[in-house]
Amino acid sequence: MSEREYTTRQQLQMYLKAAEQGDAEAQYNCGVLYDGAEGIEEDLTAALHWYRKAAEQGHVTAQFNCGLMYSAGEGAPEDKKEALYWYLKAAEKGDADSQFKCGLMYENGEGTEKDRQKALYWFQKAAEQGNLEAKIYAEM
Repeated sequence: MSEREYTTRQQLQMYLKAAEQGDAEAQYNCGVLYDGAEGIEEDLTAALHWYRKAAEQGHVTAQFNCGLMYSAGEGAPEDKKEALYWYLKAAEKGDADSQFKCGLMYENGEGTEKDRQKALYWFQKAAEQGNLEAKIYAEM
């Protein structure tokens, strides 16, 4: 075991203690470590579990990551409706990447009915924050 792997395992143990006591940032960090950190065996189910715990407490990046994982079927069966739910949570808090993902999901009818007006709304929100892809979609 390399020194880096040992340090990562120590970090995980430290974060797990705080996460189990309800610390949202520690819960998010556990998710990150289980989501493929060097020295930690990848466990996407555990990653999603900890991301979701943090997301339920309002952690925006964890909400976005829940959206990614549910959309791709990582750590749980693919669930586009659940993905959209988490993207919307983060988008409503101003996360540009989540706003763009919401736009795509409404544009393509993933997890919801197709709705060009809602797609355009989210593309414009993301574009206002400098998301270039969103700007292209908003101008289509």
